[in-house]
Amino acid sequence: MYIVDRSLQFVRGALLSYGPRSLRQRVWDAEYRSEKWKFAYNTMGDCVYKHLEKFARKGSILDLGCGSGNTSTEMADSCYQRYVGVDIAEAALEKARRRSAEAGRQNKNSFACSDFLAYQPQGKFDVILFRESMYHIPMNKIKTVLDYYAPYLKDDGVFIVRLFTGNRQTGEEKHRPTAMMGLIENECDVIENARYSTAGSPQVIVFRPKNMPVAASH
Repeated sequence: MYIVDRSLQFVRGALLSYGPRSLRQRVWDAEYRSEKWKFAYNTMGDCVYKHLEKFARKGSILDLGCGSGNTSTEMADSCYQRYVGVDIAEAALEKARRRSAEAGRQNKNSFACSDFLAYQPQGKFDVILFRESMYHIPMNKIKTVLDYYAPYLKDDGVFIVRLFTGNRQTGEEKHRPTAMMGLIENECDVIENARYSTAGSPQVIVFRPKNMPVAASH
């Protein structure tokens, strides 16, 4: 049974990283409508928030792969003025819009249904955020995706990536997210790189593309 489960996980992961957009969208919509991701709807206290609130500087945030909109309502309301969440699943965005309305943030939070590998932002942002969504970018496209979004950062803006680099049940290191973080460390100018000892060994990395201007202070 373990081998079967691992095989199914591998097939699903390959589909969500490499499959055609229409198929990926159907899978994500079905999973959100079936409440498969209900366990992840509440992430209050996640380690990413202190980094996000520090670098947003009461400005703007682009959240790529926003899912059900946790970030848009769980981070401090005072830390930003404009938030744009992008996700391929309309079913997830329905939940995100409802959450924002319930939190009274519908005037500062907006959402777009799009494959974030091809999304074209409007304006520039203080933070461009990838939470677990980075996991669904093929390794050979990570640098390309970051280069694509770099022009949409403000002059002192940053990327923030948060990934679980360990198995949340066993603690065993997960090769692919660890390799992703290593690629970022090698290819970009890292500002903060924090590893946490909670379940799943979450890692948060704050960085800029090389040769971008550096902010005076935060």
